[in-house]
Amino acid sequence: MDQPPSSAGRRSLKRNRKQEFAEEGAVHPTTDCKVLALEPQQSHQDLLSEVVAQVTILNSSLSSSQSDRLTAKRAAHLLSELAENELIVDSIVDCGAVPALLQHLKAPEPGVTKPYEHEVEQGCLLILALLAKKPQHQQLIVDAGALAYLMDLLKRHKTCGNSPALTGLLTSAANAINNLAAGNSSIKTRVGMEGGIPPLVELFEFDDAKPQSAAAGALLSLALKNNENKNQILKLNVLPTLVLMLGSEHATTHCEAVSVISMLASYSPKMTTKVLLAGSLQPVIILLRSCCFKCQKEAARLVGIFARTDSDCKVHIAQRGAIPPLIDMLKSPHAELREMSGFAIATLVEDPHNQVGIAYNGGIEPLLNLLSSKKKTVQHNATFCVYRLAENEDNVVDIIKLGGVQKLLDGDFTAKVLKQLLHLIRFGEKAVQSYVVLALAHLCSSDDQKIIFVDNNGLAFLVDLLTSRNLNKKREASMALYSLAIRSTSISPLDTTPSSMTPQVYLCERYVNNPALSDVTFLVEGKRFYAHRISLLASFDAFRAMLDGVYREKEAKDIPIPNIKWVVFELMMRFIYTGTVDVNLDLAQDLLRAADQYLVDGLKRSCECVIAQDISLGNVSQLYELSDSMNAMSLRRACILFLLEQFEKLSVKPWYNCLLRRVAPDIIEFFRSLLGSGIDKK
Repeated sequence: MDQPPSSAGRRSLKRNRKQEFAEEGAVHPTTDCKVLALEPQQSHQDLLSEVVAQVTILNSSLSSSQSDRLTAKRAAHLLSELAENELIVDSIVDCGAVPALLQHLKAPEPGVTKPYEHEVEQGCLLILALLAKKPQHQQLIVDAGALAYLMDLLKRHKTCGNSPALTGLLTSAANAINNLAAGNSSIKTRVGMEGGIPPLVELFEFDDAKPQSAAAGALLSLALKNNENKNQILKLNVLPTLVLMLGSEHATTHCEAVSVISMLASYSPKMTTKVLLAGSLQPVIILLRSCCFKCQKEAARLVGIFARTDSDCKVHIAQRGAIPPLIDMLKSPHAELREMSGFAIATLVEDPHNQVGIAYNGGIEPLLNLLSSKKKTVQHNATFCVYRLAENEDNVVDIIKLGGVQKLLDGDFTAKVLKQLLHLIRFGEKAVQSYVVLALAHLCSSDDQKIIFVDNNGLAFLVDLLTSRNLNKKREASMALYSLAIRSTSISPLDTTPSSMTPQVYLCERYVNNPALSDVTFLVEGKRFYAHRISLLASFDAFRAMLDGVYREKEAKDIPIPNIKWVVFELMMRFIYTGTVDVNLDLAQDLLRAADQYLVDGLKRSCECVIAQDISLGNVSQLYELSDSMNAMSLRRACILFLLEQFEKLSVKPWYNCLLRRVAPDIIEFFRSLLGSGIDKK
């Protein structure tokens, strides 16, 4: 007795249900099937003629005679082979195959025995399943009345003796419903409303594994994205039988069962608890070592769902042996398997004992390797796991030893991970906000710094921590801000001053305080300093206003310069004449004041650089005040960096906290400027 393979009716699932599985997270096993190849000499017209011939035979072979039944069986078999070729499926439908096939699904008259019992029907069901591979044919088949026939066929086992033919018929009927419902919400609803779910559930009690698997697959399709069907399935008490199916020796059976259980468990926390109480935990953990990677994936997903119920369940899962196979799955060549095992471990790692267990079983290294994954969810789960593992002091040495810190420093966050972290900064609990901002200050790439710390207010969080009363928080914020500053620029933190500017017009060294050609004299501490208007007017605004503006000095020959020492004035003029000067630390502050007063910017920056080199624990407060009064931006930034870098030594000073609060607005302004923001200080 020749039978087409029972998997043919299910081959459309891979395409039609792909989106639904992605949205609900379920994994559905599909069986590869052969595709009928066109012989080179067969034209489309030849194939079309063959289709018409077989449909005609089906329409004319409706009696219960042995000859008609054999003819119909052969026609169905040939047509099923043709239907495996997607190129001519539309033609098969256009030739009227659907009504012809449905005629052979009618139940026999009472007391009438048909030759080739169930075999003709099975062949017709296989064709209908193949035609339903295209969504546009699903509704046509249903509108032709297929559902009523299919539901009737599912009940045949109640009136017919068990046989291989009946097994094939039931399997094909379930597969046909599966394919018709895949991705079609209206058909799912109709099957549920017209009573199609109970007979599928009844197949779980059938003695053969094939109808069981097919029924599970059909129920999965019917329940995906359809809560009414989910509720109907649950009311039929399917969980105990599904749990038993998890232990089946047949891979298809336990793979279908774990997919249905996963879909039901994800329905609600209450349903997750029911699934656990049905005894599914240990069978699911055993399936983590299945030879089928799709079954492993769904088992890992279930473990992650189970672990969310409560803290005790996390411990029980680890005690029952789930951690080693999950860690093995992190190394799998299948990206989906790495993703789902990462999800499961990310839920288990919240327990401190599991943190040690994951590390002990070799989980740190594969998790670190996944930090560089381009798959967004994989990187996110791995990052979370490493973060939680690092919370446990028993794991810190191993994380460092295996290069975990460097991997975090080298890694770039994917868009999804960064988006999630930014969401935590904006809407997370206060403690979570602090953790995320502190970590990102050390880890984020330079490309992401502005969006994190300026656009999403991360900088304000750090400054709030810096000025808080908690010493540890102040220390962490100081370290984070200093790290952010150093990583935001390639120059030394003290080398923030450009070289001295060269005047646009200058005289040489020999004209400094030289009466030759002098046309203006400055009186400093009772001494005359001979100068030249051309050098002063060309490049310096303060002198231009003094000598060529509305000041009374415009016509004066001797101009008094009060409040400046002779040596300081001479150095300033030397810079004006030559563009360079050696700034002595002893005179740097006085020279800075003079340069600020007369707007000699190049000299001012040189003085700031010299003073910044001398910042110490004892003078940082005074130098910050100096920078503020002189509007010396480079010196101010150097003081800020010193305050951040030397937190441990400065934090014991009685004035340090007051100074930090005063400096806080300037810290924000400094980092906004450093990170390239045009936002004004608030």
